[in-house]
Amino acid sequence: MQDDDLVEQIKCGNEKAAEELIRRYYLPVLRYCKRHCPSREKAEDLTQETFLKLFQNLHTYRGKKKFQAYLYTIARHLCIDESRKVRFYPLENEEEPQCECQGIRQIEDNMELGRLFRPLTWEQREAVLLRYGEQLTFREIAEVMGCNMRTAQSRVRNALKIMRKEWENER
Repeated sequence: MQDDDLVEQIKCGNEKAAEELIRRYYLPVLRYCKRHCPSREKAEDLTQETFLKLFQNLHTYRGKKKFQAYLYTIARHLCIDESRKVRFYPLENEEEPQCECQGIRQIEDNMELGRLFRPLTWEQREAVLLRYGEQLTFREIAEVMGCNMRTAQSRVRNALKIMRKEWENER
């Protein structure tokens, strides 16, 4: 069954359809949120909040096979909102606090390709992660990032050029 069909059934009160939609997208959305959060717990909270907001606002969804982009847009906005929150750290903690808005750096440090991501802008990283990490189309990336499709394509293309150049310099 297609995502849009499930959405229509959810709007009619079908709880099984809601469970199926969560089953399909919970792990991908969690993976996406983990890329933007320093802790798994926070990523799980944001994932659950994504589905909560989805179901609260499902009446505004207008279909046309763009459900995945709609869902990732909700997750992206929640991650951005979370990154803007002011963090307070106790003074007695001598360790350097990790800013939650820098969750992407945690991935970079854990990925062998992390050094290739460092010279990219935030928008380029986001576009590459959505394209190759989440397998979204350029149209879906544009919708998630709030830009046009050509801009999404350009961000990915430029990011790949920069990463290729960085890789060649490392050799």
